[in-house]
Amino acid sequence: MARKLHMPSPDEDADIQRGIKADNDARELTEAELARLRPAAEGLPGVVAAYKAGKLKRRGRPRKKNPKVQVSIRYSQEVIAYFKATGKGWQTRMDEALKAWIAEHGATGNHH
Repeated sequence: MARKLHMPSPDEDADIQRGIKADNDARELTEAELARLRPAAEGLPGVVAAYKAGKLKRRGRPRKKNPKVQVSIRYSQEVIAYFKATGKGWQTRMDEALKAWIAEHGATGNHH
């Protein structure tokens, strides 16, 4: 599936440019620097060939057997405030609390 390129609006572009100017670590390349750029295949031909051949090892954290599912859900302010107040790892504790509820009420959700 091809990705669709979304160009920023003039206002968004102006915000981006202000952000670039305000960040000392981010700057646009000069014309001379742009002229020196070369395709990765020229500078790292072996790496590019290995990538195209599917021979590069996957980087990052190994995939879990049963990965968590990302969802968007709304909780009451009191619930979020309570768990956030418990410190770092609050989402994990929230997940554990829900698992405990399932264990107490049964996996089928019969809570009557």
